[in-house]
Amino acid sequence: MSRITESDEGKSVVRGDTTVGIVATVEHGTAYVEPDPGLTDKVMSQLGWKDIDEETFPLQEQEIVDVTDDEIKLQTSP
Repeated sequence: MSRITESDEGKSVVRGDTTVGIVATVEHGTAYVEPDPGLTDKVMSQLGWKDIDEETFPLQEQEIVDVTDDEIKLQTSP
């Protein structure tokens, strides 16, 4: 798997067929995702993003399946 770098900022983050957000920033190899405004509470909870007041959420490395030129793909099941 590719390590997350600053070049991944701005990429879409997808889970299955759903875009869950966009990489807002990368700090020390961790991508922080700004959730898609239409993301439901259920999907956010499945992703472990419980504090809805936060603006960005960190991606856990074990959730990432693939990093392409355009997007970061997550596991489809929690």
